[in-house]
Amino acid sequence: MAQQKRLVFMGTPDFARIILEHVLEWSGGKVVAVYTQPDRPHGRGRKLKASPVKLLARKKKLPLLQPADFKSNHRIDELAGFRPDYLLVAAYGLILPEKVLSIPSKMPINVHASLLPRYRGAAPIQRALTNGEAVTGISIMLMTRGLDSGPVILQRAMQVDMSDTADKLHDDLAHMGAELLVEALEGLENETLEPVSQDETQATYAPRLTKQEGLINWNQPAEKIHNLIRGFFSWPGSYFEWIDPGGRQIRLQVFPGKVGPDKPAGIPAGTVMGTKDGFLQIACKDKLYLVPRVKPGSSREMDARSFECGFLSKCVE
Repeated sequence: MAQQKRLVFMGTPDFARIILEHVLEWSGGKVVAVYTQPDRPHGRGRKLKASPVKLLARKKKLPLLQPADFKSNHRIDELAGFRPDYLLVAAYGLILPEKVLSIPSKMPINVHASLLPRYRGAAPIQRALTNGEAVTGISIMLMTRGLDSGPVILQRAMQVDMSDTADKLHDDLAHMGAELLVEALEGLENETLEPVSQDETQATYAPRLTKQEGLINWNQPAEKIHNLIRGFFSWPGSYFEWIDPGGRQIRLQVFPGKVGPDKPAGIPAGTVMGTKDGFLQIACKDKLYLVPRVKPGSSREMDARSFECGFLSKCVE
């Protein structure tokens, strides 16, 4: 029986946790260390919160390290001391210098949630949705110095439904990425896979999301607005400044819904028109957008009917 390969895993959010769970089940390798980002302040109390990868590593009693960076020789030597054959990276969140990438005896491998060279960068899932892509996927790539520019080892596509949100696609792609990573490792070990260089002329980028980008411009087609809302769900969320019938300005967070019928003539874009069949109707440039749930200001999240009773009807009385 072939000796198990020594694996060092690097990742931070739930996407990476799902992948680590699958890697731990691979009989061809043994995870000898897990790296994740330092605990971060979270919530109103700003208490430190452990990453999903850290929680899993603790549960499995794996050696765990949380360096802020790899600028010191100590951190480089520490990683090298694990003698990894493969360095496996998934949504780690830290830029790895060449000194780190050169440590594994085999290669450093990254799991990226797009069909490279498209959507390189921090937010490939969200950007694919906001752009209305019908297909996305997973790329297993050899890590190099550039941003997600290394040769692709294995790639698989996935259809995107118009009802898919970033949260749903995140989970689907994480499971696909986990399976594909193990398949890539087996192919590399069996010498049936060879990394293929990316076509630089086809490269596009997916920069990190900002909260300001979530502001909805209702003077756009409903489909474009739908893509923004589902792409920004659940973080950072989509919203607009609504003026209620009493003249108050309220920031209204909008949850993913669906494109409705044509907008009635004479209705300005951005008009909140009340509910129908359990959906709040909001006028876009061309059609109505049907919203199942909203969150007004600091109030709790509520369904469309509760919002109508509490904010629309109540305000005009």
